Amino acid sequence: MAIQVICKGCRATFTVSDKFAGRTGPCPKCKQPITIPQPIKDVTIHGPEEEAKIPGRAVLAPIEFVEYSLPMAAYAAVGIGAVATMLLAVVAGWVFRPGGVPAWLAGAVGFGVAWPIVWIGYDMLRDRNLEPYRGRPLLVRTLACAAVYAALWGVKSFVPAEVSGEMWPWVFLGPFFGVAGGLAALAAFDLDWGTAVAHFSLYVMFTALLRWLAGFMPL
Repeated sequence: MAIQVICKGCRATFTVSDKFAGRTGPCPKCKQPITIPQPIKDVTIHGPEEEAKIPGRAVLAPIEFVEYSLPMAAYAAVGIGAVATMLLAVVAGWVFRPGGVPAWLAGAVGFGVAWPIVWIGYDMLRDRNLEPYRGRPLLVRTLACAAVYAALWGVKSFVPAEVSGEMWPWVFLGPFFGVAGGLAALAAFDLDWGTAVAHFSLYVMFTALLRWLAGFMPL
């Protein structure tokens, strides 16, 4: 007989054999200690009509997990916006000359493209076994994560061009930015470490492409 267990730390749901009932062990996902409950036996399941006939017993609807994902229209809108932004980056490179785009404009674009990438990236990479963030909590977490991502590009601007222009220094610089971005995604969206870094990488790859189109060094 299988026992369903829900980790109080990461909210992951999984099943274990009843032979482990009463034992304590680490969650396979977050490693937080959990105790396997005893199996429930001799349970009589009442239908809604039967529950209504029991004095003092309220009729309860079953709890269902409803899968949620963004509509395809949202993905299409972000895709169209991404293409338009790339075209504007090319135009900006022509207007301001290669590498001459004002810092304020580059910073505004860095944050402007961050929040849709963070939003779509969360929907793509989130754990489908967990209830997703929606509404205001999702908006606040998206904007906070986007602000950190954009700020990391600001930090990068202080790195001398003769250093950032070569690939070998990024062997040492890359882990710093990767860890900082991964921690931001990890804190904002309860992602695994691998998916958190992948989430940050989506932003880095797109903004590096925009920099290249505008005449900057990608990194």
